[in-house]
Amino acid sequence: MDVSEIIIPGDTPGTEWRLPVLRFAGRSAKAPKIYIQAALHAGELPGTALLHFLCERLRQAESEGGIAGDITIVPQANPIGAAQSHFGDLQGRFDLNSRTNFNRDFPLISIADRPTLIEELDDCPATDRLKRQLLHLALGADLVVDLHCDDESLQYAYIDEAFWPEAADLAAALAMEAVLLSDGESSAFEEAVGFAWKYEVPGERRSRLPGRLSVTVELRGKRDVDPTLAKKDADGLWRFLVTRGIVSGETAATAFSGPAVPLDNVEILRAPEGGAVLFHRKIGDRVAEGELLATIVTRPGQPGGSIDLHAPQDGLILTRTSDRLVRRRGDLMKIVCSSPSRAARKAGTLEN
Repeated sequence: MDVSEIIIPGDTPGTEWRLPVLRFAGRSAKAPKIYIQAALHAGELPGTALLHFLCERLRQAESEGGIAGDITIVPQANPIGAAQSHFGDLQGRFDLNSRTNFNRDFPLISIADRPTLIEELDDCPATDRLKRQLLHLALGADLVVDLHCDDESLQYAYIDEAFWPEAADLAAALAMEAVLLSDGESSAFEEAVGFAWKYEVPGERRSRLPGRLSVTVELRGKRDVDPTLAKKDADGLWRFLVTRGIVSGETAATAFSGPAVPLDNVEILRAPEGGAVLFHRKIGDRVAEGELLATIVTRPGQPGGSIDLHAPQDGLILTRTSDRLVRRRGDLMKIVCSSPSRAARKAGTLEN
């Protein structure tokens, strides 16, 4: 395993950020190359734990000549966000300077323009330098896996329709309970990677990308960071590497059995007013249209001081907020459904 660092100068004198990059050299030029990163949202650590255990297994495979394809791993992809605390709380999702989501505003370029990502970096602020370096690394691979997590959540993934159903092997290997098929219309990291491949010929859009993959994996919730889950997920990602011929090994074939639905089929339950939220159902529950899901206590102790929220249609509760004091229009739940939501949705990802 080769370990190197990318140095990102800070925007004020005397500061800099270090981005460790782990590389395993493959023995076959024909095998796929993969790039895996975790903690782009710096407080989302299940992926970092997964990669810690996966690298143990990869080092063993390397010593036995079992790595066929090049593997590049960035286990902590956001040192800038990891250093941001506000009154003791980590603020790893948004850059406190620009107020931009660390997983948005990645450059949308053709793969032919990959070299330009690391040109004239001295003109870029630290967050842009970080994003350009990460995207440059990823576009050197055939397969890209961005490891995230939700708040309280089942295991699921965002996968561009251009990679489906070929990517069902990843969903099966990681025992995902749902797949959300995206339209690739945002500037999030995994969609910027897909954009570069789709527009390999500038101005011409490819709708299918065989042999390629760029995916955001949501490894359950923020608090699901423990050795048992991390080792289980590392085993799952190892199975995917075997399936794709990146490492040598045998693994039992499995099939993805969960729902795979467009983002339009995801109902987002939002708070109509602020208050204390009382949940009646939990993640993983299947609910029927009209079923009571949550109560918002808006004026405690007063007549009519609460609001009941019901399921807009049948579905599977995929995520739930861990907050119990919620703001008006705050997201409470995501529900995976078989039919499109009647609520309007902007193109791109579900959240900011």
